[in-house]
Amino acid sequence: MQSGYQLLGPVVKDGAIQLMEISNVNQLAKGMTNEQQPGRYRLQQGAGERLFDWNHGPQGLKPLCFAPHEVLWVEQKDPLRFTTRLPDVKPTAVLGVRGCDLSALAIQDQHFLHAGGADPHYRQRREQLLLIGIDCAHSAESCFCVSTGDGPSVNQAVDIGLSELDDGFLVWCGSDQGEAVLQRIDLATAESQQLEQMEYQTDQAARQQQRKLAKPEELMRLYQRLEHVQWQQVADRCLGCGNCTAVCPTCFCYDTQHEVSLDGLSAQNVRQWDSCFSASHSSMGGFKVRGNILSRYRQWLTHKLAGWQEQQGRIGCTGCGRCITWCPVGIDLTEETDTILWEGSLDE
Repeated sequence: MQSGYQLLGPVVKDGAIQLMEISNVNQLAKGMTNEQQPGRYRLQQGAGERLFDWNHGPQGLKPLCFAPHEVLWVEQKDPLRFTTRLPDVKPTAVLGVRGCDLSALAIQDQHFLHAGGADPHYRQRREQLLLIGIDCAHSAESCFCVSTGDGPSVNQAVDIGLSELDDGFLVWCGSDQGEAVLQRIDLATAESQQLEQMEYQTDQAARQQQRKLAKPEELMRLYQRLEHVQWQQVADRCLGCGNCTAVCPTCFCYDTQHEVSLDGLSAQNVRQWDSCFSASHSSMGGFKVRGNILSRYRQWLTHKLAGWQEQQGRIGCTGCGRCITWCPVGIDLTEETDTILWEGSLDE
């Protein structure tokens, strides 16, 4: 970008929408639509001219701030010293961010920047981001952001907001950084007809959603349903692969490892993503607190939908539906939650 930002935009790679560095608009996913169902993701190339007629791919904003694998600090033996290894980050503008992912980033910010002190590695990356959000004109079958209050319009802090119309884009700024970028562009005032089309599109996307999540106060009842028979039934289908946590834009579990060089003169402390579905995640003194898939799935669901309310003031789900789409066996978080909350007794 002329304003000095590296630009990441949605492109088609390996059969999915992914955020990649781009240099011109021709690299975007023009005319592309998507089909998302439990355990199924497919892109279709249409004849349309729109650049953002899909919903999202497997990647949210999380990897841009909370790196999947990174060195936190380096240790030297002679003389003994410890050095923090902060990432070298370029100012980066991210194009095409959806409302559910903006809400997810706010959850990440709360955890890494405000709860118990700022994480310097996360902060280094986060401060370099310029977020260009876009309203969703359609919803995928797996979307349920309306019920969580996180979409389909861009309703969280965003530097620049967009709405794609048949004849172009509506643009607005949401921060001083965004305003500085827009001042370099000659923009006409939006017409009332264009504003009406924008509102119609997001209303249409909201109406298309068939899935919904229970209300926050209802989700707290999951703690009262820990012995429901459905936990075992979903555990019998779950592979424990961790796909749901890998694509989830809010999950932030990690593990750290101390890696010593072959000559023994240096070492580094490495942080990498972990999952509550991994066997080692609940290991304490060699004993696994959650030794089976049932207990791991129950931990994931109750923590995300109930525990986070106590810790962060809201549920840890923004309705993006990625965990449904990218689950190899098509487990549906909304369906499982409803069954546990509302169907049957605890042990029938």
